[in-house]
Amino acid sequence: MMIEPFCQLLFQGHLGKLNPISGLFVSFLSHFISLDTIGHSIFGLITLAIVLYLFKNLFFYASQWVMASVRSDLIYSLRNKLYDKILHLPLGYFTHQRRGDVVSRAVNDTHEIEFTILSAIRTFLVEPITSVFYIVVLFCISVRLSLYSILLLPITFVIIGRISKSLRKDAKTSKQRLGSLLSHVEETLSGLRIIKGFNAQRNALSVFNRLNQQYSDKQTIIYRKTDLASPFSEFLGVTVVMIVLVIGGIMVLSPASTLSAGMFITYIALFSQLINPVKNISTAIANYKRGQSALDRLDEILSVEDTILEPENPVPITALNKQIDFKDLSFDYDGNPVLSRISFTLKKGETTALIGQSGAGKTTIADLLERFYDPVSGAVLLDGTDIRQFSIAQYRNLFSLVSQDIVLFHDSIYNNIVMGMKNVSMEDVIEASKVANIYDFIQTLPDGFNYSIGDRGMMLSGGQRQRISIARAVLRNTPILILDEATSAMDTESEQAVQVALRNIMRNRTVLVIAHRLSTVQNADNIVVLDKGNIVEQGKHEQLMNKKGYYYKLIQIQQ
Repeated sequence: MMIEPFCQLLFQGHLGKLNPISGLFVSFLSHFISLDTIGHSIFGLITLAIVLYLFKNLFFYASQWVMASVRSDLIYSLRNKLYDKILHLPLGYFTHQRRGDVVSRAVNDTHEIEFTILSAIRTFLVEPITSVFYIVVLFCISVRLSLYSILLLPITFVIIGRISKSLRKDAKTSKQRLGSLLSHVEETLSGLRIIKGFNAQRNALSVFNRLNQQYSDKQTIIYRKTDLASPFSEFLGVTVVMIVLVIGGIMVLSPASTLSAGMFITYIALFSQLINPVKNISTAIANYKRGQSALDRLDEILSVEDTILEPENPVPITALNKQIDFKDLSFDYDGNPVLSRISFTLKKGETTALIGQSGAGKTTIADLLERFYDPVSGAVLLDGTDIRQFSIAQYRNLFSLVSQDIVLFHDSIYNNIVMGMKNVSMEDVIEASKVANIYDFIQTLPDGFNYSIGDRGMMLSGGQRQRISIARAVLRNTPILILDEATSAMDTESEQAVQVALRNIMRNRTVLVIAHRLSTVQNADNIVVLDKGNIVEQGKHEQLMNKKGYYYKLIQIQQ
């Protein structure tokens, strides 16, 4: 708004006959700046311009400073919410999802939201206000010229909108391909020994190249469409300015025109200021479309219903007093029957063994016992109470699990044993390691309990890893113990060491044992024999052998 007064001062030497808006502006300035002479006026206007731009940039930095913490906190909260959801999702969800894709959503998609949607939202908050302000002033200067101008602006939005329309779909496809790429990398790291052993490096690299090429091709398309939005919108904006310049020039040259040359230059200057907001808005729309696909992928996880629900009024529980009953228990995975009307009892202080061919439903029974799943029909009763009436956290505090899938973390031996437990003394950890028959080995390590065992404990042997997981179960000191194929993949020496540890931990506990090696369950108080999701026999070893039924046949086959 200083352009018309500035032109008047330069070319006419006074500030007479100004447009009402410019006149109002000059009247306001005269309270702060001396406009008596040309020198004072020009100096004052220039000084004012410098001061205004100084404040503009100070406030811009202040807004960025505020937004930095807002963006970081929002992404921090989103990642926490997503991770918490992953921890609470039912195990069945991950049978259909690749781990690399889930990692991609938790890391890359949230990163994408930070640099697309959050930036776009800031633009949507600021630029429309700026644009509306400019448009209002333009209408105050010339209604007729502004009507021509405003009619031309929507054309740019329509064209840019058509360019960015397909970005959401392209971005979603790109993220799916990135998930597949990360899954392949994760699988490669997990199976590197097999890949090398079978000389399959070339095949693994070929698969990676194909997935990487597919991802790169889609990213190229996205980059080109996104990068087209800004220059194309600027080109369209300049084109509109030129059209307005022609129309306005004709109006100024008209004898009946009320628009002065100085005010027309002001009008063009103001109208040109609309180019950047329009360009920024069009870029923000493209970024928003791109980031929306990341939101969609996160929402796919966040909107998954929790099937294992907390009861509204949980029954308190701290111990197992008598027994656990499996009553007419049925279960299926995605409509495929796994268990059919299973019934048996797990008595306090006794060892119950589940045996049967692979796929008979042994591990599923253990998962139902710990309430990783809920049955389709029937119930698991602890001392006569359906376990679905207990608090999930309180109920699971009754269990320790030693599985064939040994889960250790890239951390010290101490932290792997303590995992999740608080206020644990070093004496308790040492005692647990002695019970697990691993203490003497730990003492031979350079840092003892502080020794870092590497990714998934790969610095240790299978038997050593299993005994650390047993020490973890010992330290947890729960009344119920689940042993799921705890020695299935060990050599004889390692198995003997682990068996000693298992015998130590099984004392005075209620134990559910899942085993393929029938020799490990012959001393169980009750052996439940499963076949295709049904109980075909149950009893002690001698009883089942005398029947010479299914159990007897399994023993004969293994011998």
